[in-house]
Amino acid sequence: MTGLLGVLLPAVPLVAGLVGLLLPPVSRGGGARAGADPARRVAVGLGVAGAAGALLVAVALLARVGAPVETSTTWIDLGGLRVTLGVRLDGAAALVAVAVAAVALAVQVYSVGYLRAGPHDEAGVDVDHRYPPYAAQISLFTAAMLLVVVAGDLVMLLVGWEVMGLCSYLLIAHDRRLPGAPAAAMKAFLVTRVGDVGFLLGIALLGVSAGSFRIADVLAHDHSAGTLTAACLLLLAGVAGKSAQFPLHTWLPDAMAGPTPVSALIHAATMVAAGVYAVTRLFPLFERAPAALAVLGVLASVTLLLGAFAATAQDDLKRVLAWSTVSQLGYMTGALAVGAPAAALFHLLTHAAFKALLFLAAGAVIHALGTPLLSRMGGLRSTMPVTFWCTAVGLGALAGVPPLAGFWSKDGVLAAAEAAALDSAGPAPAWVGWLVWLAGLAGVAVTAWYATRLLLRAFLGAARPPLPPHDRPIALHPHDPPAVMRVPMLLLAVPAALLGLAAFWPAFTGRLGAAEGEWTHVGPALLLPLALLAAGAALAWAGWRRDRAADPARALGPLGPVFAAGFRLDDVQRALVVRPVTALARFARAADERVVDGAVEGTGRGATGLGGALAGLHRAALPRAAAGVLAGALLIGLAAVLIGGVA
Repeated sequence: MTGLLGVLLPAVPLVAGLVGLLLPPVSRGGGARAGADPARRVAVGLGVAGAAGALLVAVALLARVGAPVETSTTWIDLGGLRVTLGVRLDGAAALVAVAVAAVALAVQVYSVGYLRAGPHDEAGVDVDHRYPPYAAQISLFTAAMLLVVVAGDLVMLLVGWEVMGLCSYLLIAHDRRLPGAPAAAMKAFLVTRVGDVGFLLGIALLGVSAGSFRIADVLAHDHSAGTLTAACLLLLAGVAGKSAQFPLHTWLPDAMAGPTPVSALIHAATMVAAGVYAVTRLFPLFERAPAALAVLGVLASVTLLLGAFAATAQDDLKRVLAWSTVSQLGYMTGALAVGAPAAALFHLLTHAAFKALLFLAAGAVIHALGTPLLSRMGGLRSTMPVTFWCTAVGLGALAGVPPLAGFWSKDGVLAAAEAAALDSAGPAPAWVGWLVWLAGLAGVAVTAWYATRLLLRAFLGAARPPLPPHDRPIALHPHDPPAVMRVPMLLLAVPAALLGLAAFWPAFTGRLGAAEGEWTHVGPALLLPLALLAAGAALAWAGWRRDRAADPARALGPLGPVFAAGFRLDDVQRALVVRPVTALARFARAADERVVDGAVEGTGRGATGLGGALAGLHRAALPRAAAGVLAGALLIGLAAVLIGGVA
């Protein structure tokens, strides 16, 4: 029965998505007419039913799965190299599946109201007519992530991994009339594909070494040290792409061009979580490859600080949250680097709750105002009280304010890094623990700074008048969203506030594979993170009181523009990768057109010219033809004499 539930978990949203793709588009016009369109009603039903069904199956699995369960059957046998179909289930997989399905359901319900065109919709245009493919693609996205969660074979995991890449491309570019959406979708697709090449090669290396792609066989096989290190490093390339780790993180902030509910799904439950989850799934291999963990620790530390500092200089509400996701992913991969996969999974779960809440709350603000810019916000606490309190809970959890969820999960990461640094308690060298621990502590202060700044600028103070030039006027009377958008926010606020307390529940921590009492060390070790949290929040408060309308990039001095541009790593990528590849492509095209095509076309033109000349001679008058025959005979005779003389 458990194996059947594991199969049903991705199958339910998959069927909903495939059926949804067959629906016709909604009649144009938006508003009430779009809401009454039969195709839209069916799309809504399929999307919500698929996500709700997946959540029910995930909860049933959570209730049933205790010890690890695995079922598999051979799918393909390539001369002794087996590819299997099956599921691999344990407590951690069930918890992640519940988080994925819950966020997907919240996004599907929220999208019913968000994508109904109105005077202040995010794009300013009617996008409701494309609702059926949108809902279907979210269902496929959910199914792909759930396949990654339950896959018992690396090839099956790779299928879900790649389908997510395709769905992210389609959803980010949902409204192709927005100038940034197609480019952002293409960038996300290409950057993640760069990492996926390494991921594919790592899977191939492990499968060939073990003689099977079944995860249990791969984990049990005694790989050579060189093979294991090479495979883990290749897998980390794919993790860097999917989970937005330096230097392949640049796609994630630009992906904000997509609809806000899609951003919630990507940042909270699907793409970015897949890389972290894949490493936890294969962590016994990484434990035996300390060099790979050391590389992961360096990437995690750089990513953590890079994302945090970049978030401090953003004026776009969604880009602040996007850069914060980059930083929080650094905490998760940092926990993996110091040998604490349970801490990484715990932070993944709490992050799914509070980051989904924050993006849905941001969508409510954008939906009400028609702009994502913090410089055009202010005073929303009184007009949007529900959104304010949801945002406050989400930002508090993000910053690590006790007793909210993010406080306990982030403390688990810092505690694991501290133990690795001071006690060498981990598979990686002690310096990796120091690096992750110090970066994590710095990240606490910076996160508190930008989270406090966001809350103050958007919701407190006085409302700011529009500053010309504007594409559209700001709404004069913003208000909380309708119930179909408000209820998912309120429900997500519960785990964002309380999920961290599950650290005191042995049944929960045991499912994650944590040691007893791993997150219940309430004592002096918490004082330093709390002091840094208070310092960061106080600095943001002081800066806001001094100048409530200050541009964040200017307030940071000469570093502001650098932070705002994400340390100009996009420019570095263009200079080191894009431009050389483009120049090479132009050279290859020119060589193909002028050399290869030139030789072929030149041969054809020469043959055509020679044929034309011979045809002209063939059609010549009799005296000229006779002269030609005699000249030819003379040349042949002369050649015969010369050849004979030489002989």
